[in-house]
Amino acid sequence: MTTPPVLGSDRLELGEGIRWTDGRAVLTDILTGRLLALPDRPDERLEQITQLPCPLGAVAPVEGRPGHWIAAAGTGICHIDPAGRVDWIARPEDDARVPMRMNDGVADPHGRFWAGSMAYEATDDAGSLYRLDRDGRVTRVLQDITIPNGPAFSADGTVMYLADSARGVVRRYPVDPGTGDPGTPEPFVALTSGSPDGMTTDIEGCLWTAVWGAGQVHRYRPDGSLDRVVELPAGQPAGLCLGGPDGRTLLVTSAHIGLPDPGPLDGAVFAVRVDVPGTRASPYRPAIPSASAPPDRAETP
Repeated sequence: MTTPPVLGSDRLELGEGIRWTDGRAVLTDILTGRLLALPDRPDERLEQITQLPCPLGAVAPVEGRPGHWIAAAGTGICHIDPAGRVDWIARPEDDARVPMRMNDGVADPHGRFWAGSMAYEATDDAGSLYRLDRDGRVTRVLQDITIPNGPAFSADGTVMYLADSARGVVRRYPVDPGTGDPGTPEPFVALTSGSPDGMTTDIEGCLWTAVWGAGQVHRYRPDGSLDRVVELPAGQPAGLCLGGPDGRTLLVTSAHIGLPDPGPLDGAVFAVRVDVPGTRASPYRPAIPSASAPPDRAETP
């Protein structure tokens, strides 16, 4: 196996949430609470944008507000300003029956932000998927998930892919573009080796997913058939995106957490050139762009 280029000299504990936005890649090291950017030179350390005093799963930029982020963090969803100050929008997992944290998250093409929660001990069915609407309302839209990863959306936002990593499955949901409500899911992929983790889509409507525990990235056609396997010299690929100036660079984060004897590239960030560009990463679009962060509120039916 040819080793793909490694970006940055750091090795991440739990690298996730990588997104190409505003001409650069940002990513998180979840359990250390760090938001990072890839360096200009591959032999340099990752640039720290900010660090939270809680886990940080993923972020999306806020449209029209450079340096502002919506984040899946701690037990909920928050706004981070350019100085690193945090305003909590909702913390729906504060009173959960087991200790919880947020995991992956992404903005959809309609400007909503979606984020999943999971138990620290990966308790069966403890996780949920939340949606932050443009008006600041947070709603639990799915529950009884063990480890939600993704989601990833089609270019028009009418299809959502969501992994339940603990079960090794990816499900596909229709999404009402007006309300953001997901419909009845259908099975898309079930893995027999490794677990689906971070995901993204490309302009051909194919789904890319990191496969935790297998040291691979898979590309699936819209019919669910496996199209390509990318081998990586790290056992736990976790997050990915398609970025670079032409959208044809597959960027993959990895992790060394839980490995008794991590290899030299476990926790590295990799770059692999591909033929088909990705869909553009979407920002969170508040209904009133100049408004301050909405109050702490959540609907959890």
